[in-house]
Amino acid sequence: MPAEIHIYFEGDKLLKPGFDTLFGELKKRARDKRCGFRLINSKSGEEARQDFETALKASRGAWPILLRDSEGPLRRNPAVPHRDRVFWMVEMMEAWFHADPAALEKFYGARFQKSVLKTHLNVEKIPKKDLEKGLAAATRKSKKGNYYDQKTSHGPQLLAALDTALVRQAAPNCERLFQAILTHLH
Repeated sequence: MPAEIHIYFEGDKLLKPGFDTLFGELKKRARDKRCGFRLINSKSGEEARQDFETALKASRGAWPILLRDSEGPLRRNPAVPHRDRVFWMVEMMEAWFHADPAALEKFYGARFQKSVLKTHLNVEKIPKKDLEKGLAAATRKSKKGNYYDQKTSHGPQLLAALDTALVRQAAPNCERLFQAILTHLH
């Protein structure tokens, strides 16, 4: 078992509290096993990949993981080194929001238009353009305004508001991340 788990993710450091809440079960399990759990942000997917690869070479008792947007449909078995440590938000982090429309509705309140969101049992099958278009249209007239105008403040709050079980159920790659970490902590 590693001394620490480090998740390198693409995105603003302001996302850390949201991911911290969403990954609360993993963090608690790590703490119970006396294993550290850190979220480390990088501005872009490429920066996150480079930081992850640097961490792999350093290997100082930590188990580095890479979490990033796929930016498009994910091939069945993407040819990436360290596949067991690379996890995808398909096609983008906002797909996870679609797994829990009730959390979005509660957050945005009056005039949130849930009906314009694309629904799918597997949110990873929703194309990026549909995710963006739907989220913009659903939030545009809400009291809090368009998600994309407030992404750095709304994103972390929405991540924290999501029902983790719903996200894991609707996003197979999120479930794969949870299972890999939980298995590693046994």
